[in-house]
Amino acid sequence: MMKKLRLACIDSAALPLFDVSPDGVTRAGYEPELAGLVADVLGLELEWVFTAWDNMIPMVRAGEADAVWCGQGMIPERAALVDFTQPYAIFNETVVVRAGDPARGPDSMAGYRVGAIANSANLKVAQTIVGAEIVEFGATADVFADMIAALRSGEVDAFVDDDVVMIPLGEDPDFDVAFTAETRNPWGIGVKPGNAELLADLNRALDTLRADGRFKAVWDKWMPTLDFPLG
Repeated sequence: MMKKLRLACIDSAALPLFDVSPDGVTRAGYEPELAGLVADVLGLELEWVFTAWDNMIPMVRAGEADAVWCGQGMIPERAALVDFTQPYAIFNETVVVRAGDPARGPDSMAGYRVGAIANSANLKVAQTIVGAEIVEFGATADVFADMIAALRSGEVDAFVDDDVVMIPLGEDPDFDVAFTAETRNPWGIGVKPGNAELLADLNRALDTLRADGRFKAVWDKWMPTLDFPLG
């Protein structure tokens, strides 16, 4: 029987990163497609273990999943809990407002209620906005949709998230981009501390995919408007 690579993630719609699984097994998006290639290189069967956002790292630390591959910016708070691979992505943070709002920078949003996911890299950007009131969103099953709904309803005046998940909002006439912070935040696959063998295997697979061009091909397929940062 083929050994499995069990990866923890949420099951929600956040294209181009990932979409809701139609059957609890298969997934579409940048992360799932690249993960599938990594598993193939390692000769492992890929299995997604769905859980809540704030349970992903505890699940890995408890041995209930081999790694977390799910939008994990390598911020110090997470790096203290899991060992990260080399980056599989580098993203910036974008602040979105309702269409017609004149805000175009962190110094033009005093008094704005700005949403961000609690304990995230996005929150750190929100905290740089001069005079803003920060509204922290808990890690629900679809926190991105929660923040969109809050902006539409006026519960918040803006929210921050990774530039990649904001791509679909470029098609929505209800929203404008206020600004993008060039944070160049690296994302990695997080494994249980001390699992050096798996960490090395994952890094080796990423090296292989980058060398043969498949890494960039997956990036360009799902995110053609973003330059590939890992050449």
